[in-house]
Amino acid sequence: MNVQVLADPAGRLIWASPALPGARLDAGAAAEPGIGKALGAAGVTAFADSAYHGAGPTIRAPHRRLRRDPNTHLFTRRELSAGQRAANQAHSAVRAPGERANAQLKTWRVLRKIRSSPSAASILVNAVQTMILNS
Repeated sequence: MNVQVLADPAGRLIWASPALPGARLDAGAAAEPGIGKALGAAGVTAFADSAYHGAGPTIRAPHRRLRRDPNTHLFTRRELSAGQRAANQAHSAVRAPGERANAQLKTWRVLRKIRSSPSAASILVNAVQTMILNS
């Protein structure tokens, strides 16, 4: 299952999506509940990992090395420039609180060992989110 989460700048879990069945790419899983559109309408910028490239104009993802070099059109990985590496490092620092919120959600054994339908998993995720917010 795939659950998308949003955290505030302090690293507190503020929203969890309904559980989506099966293996989903993160950008597609974010698009299904309309996260990018909702963030854009609210004027909020989110910082995500490189799996979210193309997920929306308000979702910032780090630079990644290209699989195909645009100059030679060969399928090689090119190195990032010093500026891109510095931008990725700053991006990583901004993303760290969100990663902590995600890790806090994953520490709950009931979510790691779940063997039910996605609708039941959504109820469990919401219950764990409520417990985290009230602790």
